[in-house]
Amino acid sequence: MGDVLTGFHTVWEFDTDSVLIRFERGIRTPKLLQTLGERRIPYEALAAVEQLPGRRGTVVLRAVPRPGADPLMDAADGQLREGTDPYRLVLPAEREELAAYYAEEIRAALGPRTGEPAERYLVTAPEPPLAFKAFDGKASFDGRVVSFRWSWTGASSAKWKGGDRRFAVEELSGVEWRSPESSDGHLRLLPRSGDGPPGEADQNPAAVVFGMGYGLVHESLPFAAAVLAAVRAASPVFAATAGAVARPDPGAIAERIRHLGELHSAGLLTDDEFGAKKAELLAEL
Repeated sequence: MGDVLTGFHTVWEFDTDSVLIRFERGIRTPKLLQTLGERRIPYEALAAVEQLPGRRGTVVLRAVPRPGADPLMDAADGQLREGTDPYRLVLPAEREELAAYYAEEIRAALGPRTGEPAERYLVTAPEPPLAFKAFDGKASFDGRVVSFRWSWTGASSAKWKGGDRRFAVEELSGVEWRSPESSDGHLRLLPRSGDGPPGEADQNPAAVVFGMGYGLVHESLPFAAAVLAAVRAASPVFAATAGAVARPDPGAIAERIRHLGELHSAGLLTDDEFGAKKAELLAEL
């Protein structure tokens, strides 16, 4: 598309196959968004786009990722507050018609499998090495191994006596992240065998506990997402499908061209814009 839509603390830059979401580094921008910096979201990673009424004279444009397309949102599992949702763009209310136009543009670009979970991650996870301080220790990840180094002041006697732990991603089946803003905030590694130690996170050597000032969202969530992406990449099922390249669906492309024709007829696209976008779609066949 080649257009730019600027909102509060966030900018969406549209391309033919993706949208680049950039976050400001201002003092009012949530720390998670500042940490992420920018994220490129392929349209095939989206299930839908919503236009919603905002607060205090604003309108909200929100992209909805497909399950399994973004490790960050999979790790978050619905626990993020509105203000830290990286798929949310807040605009002044007077730009409502513009928001509606871009919502339609994104819908026209969505792939044919919007209702299905993604077979692989389509959005890049934060890059390791990553580390953060938990209440009972320090967690670090180098891309291949997760390490827990226990704190003698915060770790339970069971963890301290068992010693520091290291977990290769090949040993894991997933990650459980519970927001530090909840009463039981923690990060737990799930073993591939399914026979992980039972009990609370403070007694589990495959988990670290959050707390006041520990395991902050902007530190622990990108960490969890990076581990989750590495775990999925190391799984046999992912390895079998990662190299597969989806063929363009002629029916879906025809539908997108039809939708462009409707926008052109409604006066929302000029002759040149309609011709250029139609040529881009035909080139995908």
